[in-house]
Amino acid sequence: MRKIKYSKDVDVLLIEVSDRPIDYAEEEGQIIVHFTKDGEPVLLEILNAREFMMSSLTSLLEEREIAIP
Repeated sequence: MRKIKYSKDVDVLLIEVSDRPIDYAEEEGQIIVHFTKDGEPVLLEILNAREFMMSSLTSLLEEREIAIP
């Protein structure tokens, strides 16, 4: 993993997995994945990151699956 950054003012978690150029993005619920022209993931954006992380941690502690809205 290259970089992880949290923007508190907009509650977004950014996870950079590559430094290649971004060509397009796809959004699924509160997650946006940015890809290269070859379809390689470059950047993950998690919107409403606090809620996402709290739900994820709770599911880990309770050993259950969660649905990503």
